[in-house]
Order: sequence, then structure tokens, then C-alpha cells
Amino acid sequence: MALTYPLLLDGGLSNELERQGCDLNQELWSAKLLESNPEAIIFAHLSYLESGAQCIITSSYQATLPGFMAIGYDKSSASSLILKSVKLAEEARNRFLSVNKPVSKPLIAASIGPYGAYLADGSEYRGDYMITDQELRDFHEPRITLLDNSAADILACETIPNFREAKVLSELLENAKKPAWVSFSCKDGKHISDGTPIEECASFFAHHSTVFAIGVNCTSPEFISELIRSIKTKSGSKKIVVYPNSGATYHAESKTWTNLTNLSSCEMMVKEWMDLGADLIGGCCGIGPLQIKAMSKVISDC
Repeated sequence: MALTYPLLLDGGLSNELERQGCDLNQELWSAKLLESNPEAIIFAHLSYLESGAQCIITSSYQATLPGFMAIGYDKSSASSLILKSVKLAEEARNRFLSVNKPVSKPLIAASIGPYGAYLADGSEYRGDYMITDQELRDFHEPRITLLDNSAADILACETIPNFREAKVLSELLENAKKPAWVSFSCKDGKHISDGTPIEECASFFAHHSTVFAIGVNCTSPEFISELIRSIKTKSGSKKIVVYPNSGATYHAESKTWTNLTNLSSCEMMVKEWMDLGADLIGGCCGIGPLQIKAMSKVISDC
């Protein structure tokens, strides 16, 4: 897959859905809208494409077989909903392309969230869940297989807080047909959420056969520059992907964020991140179309 860098990703899907008035305060978060309000997801994707995003990330972050089956769906219906996340992104892209002629066709990255996202208790920002490697494999493998056989362009393993979970994902991705990126949630400028040095994570994936990019997402903007420097020392020829959140504090019980930072900080730091070696840049929770549009201008002006 030939890509042009830097590649601009989209921003947070949940905040754009909430801006539309969608209530996401339940276990499945944005994934609940796959059946109840798919048009809202299409509209959110479209808003990012219209803001300059060259890659949109699907609404499958919290869409898992166990999650859907726990609320009454059978395995077949749950699988269909996971695949629907890609179809909705395709529909958004088709609508965008029907009235726009970008230099290159926007890409679709299939979101693969961590086990902690399924728990819906905020542990994707701690990495402290207790589960065996086999249980992690059993959790991730069906969704990866589904999305690897979908029309998505990329597999996006994102907000990974736990190095042991990353190792399990590494094994599963060895058999994937699609290229993948792996991005970690980090607690500071040197460590992922479970305390593992980010350099160790980057070194582990530096020679992976299908992982083309290593990086960080849903982490405060203040840590991104230091994290890029650390990743760069150990990542070999891999691309670096960064898409921070707004720097706010997440409350798992209410699925809300508080203490938002100045959202212009990401825009101002984009050039610095590019200069440090970031190849794929975007935003996560709290970063919306306005910020992505500003990032697009920074990138185009460079």
C-alpha cells in the first residue's frame, strides 16, 4: 500500500457523535449507534473528511463479539455489526468522493480497541486488567479476522495500555493480510499506561512483518514530542503515528471528559511533531473537525 506522508488522520469519533446529541453513556459507547443510529456515524466520518482527514477510523473500537453478545445479540448478528462499522465508513467516503476530488482516495482504518475498552471501566488508560494471554487471544482474534477480511485499508490497534496485550496482538497480526499500526496509551513521556517503557514497545515491533507504524494515541498532547523522540530511537524504519486526545481527564463511570486543555495546542505542535519524525498525525478524544482542519492547514503549508 503506497501512502504519502505526512498522512492526516481524523479526530475523536465520540465527541463528534455527542456534538450531534447522541448519548454514549453505556457499555458499548459509540458502537451502540451501529444499529440504532448509523447515519450519525456516517455524518461524523464525513465531517472529518470534509475537514481534510486523509484516513478515517471506524466505529469498531468498542464493538466486540463479547460486548454485543452480553446484551443479547447472537454471534452472527454481532459479527455483522462489527463489519457494518467498515461499511458506514465506506458510505461516508463514497458521499465525500461524490462531490470532492482529493489528490488521493481517503483510507479507512479499522479500529481494534484493547480489552480494557470492552470492560468499559477506563482500564484502557491504566492497563491493569488481569487476564491470561490465551483469554486475550480469544478476545481479539475473531474481531481481527473479521476486519482483516473487510474492505478496510488498515488495521488500527489503538489505545493499547498493556505490553503483554501488545505481544498477543503482535502474534495475531503476523497472519493478517492488511498492514497495521499499533498505538499505545501512555501515562507520561516515556511509559505506556502499564509502566512499560515506550522504547521497549517500539523495539518489539521494529521488525514486525505487517505492522508498518508504531505510536501513541489518546494521550495528552504535552507528552507527544518526548514520546516521538523515544519511539524514534528504537522503531527502525517503521512509521510513527500520533493522535493525542485533548489533554482532558476521563471519567469511566460517566463516559465523560473534564479539564479540557487549549485545543489549539495540538495545531501549534503539529509542525514540531512532523519535524521530530511523526508520519501519521491526527486527534483522539476531544479533538474535533475544527482542530483537524487546522492541522490540515499546518501540514499543507509545510
